[in-house]
Amino acid sequence: MNERIIELTEINPNDFFGAQNSTISQLRTYFPKIKIVARGNKLKIYGEAEILDEFEKRLNMLIKYFNRYNRLDENSIERILTSTGKEEEIRKSGNNNDVLVHGVSGKLIKPETENQRKMVSLMSKNDMLFAVGPAGTGKTYTAVALAVKALKEKEVRRIILTRPAVESGENLGFLPGDLKEKLDPYMQPLYDALRDMIPHEKLQAYLENGTIQIAPLAFMRGRTLDNAFVILDEAQNTTHAQMKMFLTRMGRHAKFIITGDPGQIDLPRKQVSGLKESLLALKDIEGIGQVYLDDKDVIRHRLVRKIISAYKSIETE
Repeated sequence: MNERIIELTEINPNDFFGAQNSTISQLRTYFPKIKIVARGNKLKIYGEAEILDEFEKRLNMLIKYFNRYNRLDENSIERILTSTGKEEEIRKSGNNNDVLVHGVSGKLIKPETENQRKMVSLMSKNDMLFAVGPAGTGKTYTAVALAVKALKEKEVRRIILTRPAVESGENLGFLPGDLKEKLDPYMQPLYDALRDMIPHEKLQAYLENGTIQIAPLAFMRGRTLDNAFVILDEAQNTTHAQMKMFLTRMGRHAKFIITGDPGQIDLPRKQVSGLKESLLALKDIEGIGQVYLDDKDVIRHRLVRKIISAYKSIETE
């Protein structure tokens, strides 16, 4: 009798094996001649070599499905274990052209407004995109979803998320902890979006091995960003020099999205926003798209749209 050990990496075994090891139970039903022992993130399998080969093939298909959709239910397992192995059959349940990413627990992440759909469309035609609009319009969230999609589909090798570390009424220097601990709360919206889209263990692995990098804009200086999907968030708080520095980091096979809200500039008075300058200077360059979101795109609490509208009225008086 042959023995093999299969290790699950970047996957939570509890999620993959299911409640009371339901996935293992189904595997045993379809492979009655194999002895399966699950311990932690490892599977020990015993049986004839030919049957073990088929088992490994089917298990890899299950892992591939789980990595794509972040869920595994009884029907999906049955379909994969009985399929001919064609990718189309495995993907049937997720066949939705609007879906960007199958998030954690099978959450479908897709554009929800006309301008968010425009972001997706423009990004497919351009290597650089400016997405501008007020808070709550899904600019950052849609941008992160596009980045995660590109990483999953191997269009890029890494994701880089950055923000200018401008203090909006707060002094980072007085916060406790080292630089990372001071900056992590400021980068929280980026972490929050990623946690919706990538399971915890896999996200931690990506952050540790550098596949996903989250850093303040100053850390971009001197780098060439190749084979990367790069998002500059809160770009309204960049200076002329910072924006020029960032835009010229673009390397080969890279995609850039710049998001910002010109109505929430935290720069010192008389300091021109690099975002406003770049929107004007680059508007006619082929390969660079621009999309403007507004209060109709707000997907937070219904009051947020009314708040934005109310402030708009007093700011234009």
